[in-house]
Amino acid sequence: MEFWDEIVGQPAAVGVLERAAAPEVVPAHAWLITGPPGSGRSNLALRFAAALIARDPADRDHVYAQVAARTHPDVAVLSTERVIIPIEDVRKLIPTAYYSPSEGRFRVIVIEDADRMSEHASNVLLKALEEPPERTVWVLCAPSEADLLPTIRSRARSLRLVTPQPEQVAHMLQARDGIPFEAAERAARLAQSHIGMARRLATDAEALARRTSTIELALGVSTLGEGMGAAGALLKVADADAKALTESLDEREREEALRNLGVAPGAAVPPQLRAQVRALEEDQKRRATRGLRDGIDRILTDLLSLYRDVLLAGMGSGSDLINAEHAPAIAELAERWSVARTLGVVAGIEQARDRLARGVTPGLVLEALFARIAVDIEDLR
Repeated sequence: MEFWDEIVGQPAAVGVLERAAAPEVVPAHAWLITGPPGSGRSNLALRFAAALIARDPADRDHVYAQVAARTHPDVAVLSTERVIIPIEDVRKLIPTAYYSPSEGRFRVIVIEDADRMSEHASNVLLKALEEPPERTVWVLCAPSEADLLPTIRSRARSLRLVTPQPEQVAHMLQARDGIPFEAAERAARLAQSHIGMARRLATDAEALARRTSTIELALGVSTLGEGMGAAGALLKVADADAKALTESLDEREREEALRNLGVAPGAAVPPQLRAQVRALEEDQKRRATRGLRDGIDRILTDLLSLYRDVLLAGMGSGSDLINAEHAPAIAELAERWSVARTLGVVAGIEQARDRLARGVTPGLVLEALFARIAVDIEDLR
């Protein structure tokens, strides 16, 4: 595969960054890459970092391998497993921007999920962007420009990504991961072109089964009692999904940490080292909290795709269904529901997402949503 081939469906963005990374060009000191989840923001940012660092285009793949592994001395990447990026992490990152490049043409600082910075953390970053070092380039990633302070947006060149077509994602998964095209295409459709989720659905049968369960549970709701049951069941689905993603990682992290601390496998942790182990465990708990909320958000995304299908079926648009495997049940629901009711449920999903972002307990978020799904608001007037 060519250097930019994993960046799916973004020819305009790739063209801009390829020109900016040319040896004779002095790039903007700060970039803001925005786009919907799964559009490849972080991957594009890391590819751009490698292109900026490499002294020769022929070295890009080698540099990218180091950048992706977070081992290249001229790149710093800030990501978080927490709900927000704390101000302390931003303060630790900023001094590294003033180091001169040790091997490459530029030093590159990448902040993934920059929208998760608190306002105080954003203001700390703003000061660094106002006085940029000559050979340092900042690359911020966020879903939209509106997710960052206007003062930060004004100091960065903005690059907007689009949602790739499912066929494009499928071809990439086939070429990169050897996934049969039919399975890759189905996964890309169900993931709504979210590249990471498409790969997971195509390679993890349990993840695909959990998504199928989400759709079937929602389609089976016709009473308030069934709605509350579905909410509880989906909370378990999200918890299982989060644990599947974090448990193996937690274990590997703990084993590596104990090995680095000189603790033999199976041995008790010495008292003088317990504080460090507790700190790791607290970080893992915070990651689990975010993992559950991310799992709920994935469920809300899947539900949004379902009621989008119901809405299109009810309007007779003839558009292809995302959840084509459930076409008969979707058609039946579209006959029973009015367009207004379906739109009300779609609005309820967006409200649920907002509540989740504001820290409302996930179980309550799902219960409120399924109460709305089960009860026709028109019947209450």
